[in-house]
Amino acid sequence: MTEPVPVVRKLEQALADDDFVWSLLIVGEDQTDKLATLTGDLRGPVSATGDGKQITSGFSYWGIGPTIAWANATNDPFYLVMKAGTESFLRHWRKVRPHVENGGFHLVSLGIGTGVKDRTIVGDLRRRKKDMFYIPVDMSSEMLRMGSLESVRGAGFPISQVLPVQLDFSIADNVKQLGQMLGKLIGDEPVLFTLTGNTLANFENDEELLSTITGALRPQDRLLLEVASTTRLDQATADAAADEYHQTRAFAEFVTSALRYNTDLKIDNERVKFIGEVEDNDALLVKILWQNDTNAEIRMGLPDHTEVVLPIGDTIRLYTTRKYSTDRLKRLTEACKLTPVEAIQSQFRYTRRPNPFGLELLLLAPEAAGEGAHSLADDIWSV
Repeated sequence: MTEPVPVVRKLEQALADDDFVWSLLIVGEDQTDKLATLTGDLRGPVSATGDGKQITSGFSYWGIGPTIAWANATNDPFYLVMKAGTESFLRHWRKVRPHVENGGFHLVSLGIGTGVKDRTIVGDLRRRKKDMFYIPVDMSSEMLRMGSLESVRGAGFPISQVLPVQLDFSIADNVKQLGQMLGKLIGDEPVLFTLTGNTLANFENDEELLSTITGALRPQDRLLLEVASTTRLDQATADAAADEYHQTRAFAEFVTSALRYNTDLKIDNERVKFIGEVEDNDALLVKILWQNDTNAEIRMGLPDHTEVVLPIGDTIRLYTTRKYSTDRLKRLTEACKLTPVEAIQSQFRYTRRPNPFGLELLLLAPEAAGEGAHSLADDIWSV
């Protein structure tokens, strides 16, 4: 009697020559739990500053509506920051690439976005390792489908080597389970983890998230981290950072989309506030809020068919982002025991006046990788 062929192998054969646009997905979480979490966050306390009710990072992209809204925002020609960021990434990656292109890395992309940046990395890494696995990880299954298809579009990358994973990587136990799965899948071969697109800045506790991800790194692994940067830390610059996101209607449509699709609240973009402040004297924090600035309370229906009262002045935090100083990046990486192997920084060039904002791409090694990287870290942070 012959042994049965595993269903995954049969599926690979079935899809290999199919013209239909199939995409595979491993779901790592119960989606009803995620909906319950979102509902609970929208029942938070009353706050006039966006520190009560909120849509936490990940939920901003969760579902088909927010996914489409994000795709529209990234393609908006008036969203100059996004265009400049994509161009900067290409320049920065070329300088970082020599450190990883000969290592035979697999790629784990944390927060896939549109997949455009992953497409560049996948193409370069696969030239050196034909049997590499590409594993995008995101809380939104819709983002995974859109991004993973874009990442391998036109590259001839085998579907059998792409493994999208639906998982909230801000939860420590989820990252632990992901690490265990990767170990069984690839053994001791090195992994390049990527956290690009300033995703780190979207989390309320960025140090906690970076520490959680660092916990999954083995000595042979590397982390590619991309963040928005600033050379000035004052209130006027914080206001300019907030205004940067206020300039395009498509971005406003994106940040309100999770609220539109998960509540019955009528969204008026005039009630969306963009607030910038200096955080801990080493970063600029931008909070995007919906605020009840009417003269009466508002009732909002939630996904579980209950209601919550929004008093006059109450807010819902829709989105959080930051721009980092070099001091903040140094503090974060040292706290998480990460050593920079390479760091590339450039300022935005799309304005006539000197611009304090830019992007920084860092290739980081865990402390256990050895002492060799520490001399490089000294050179990088001394600049």
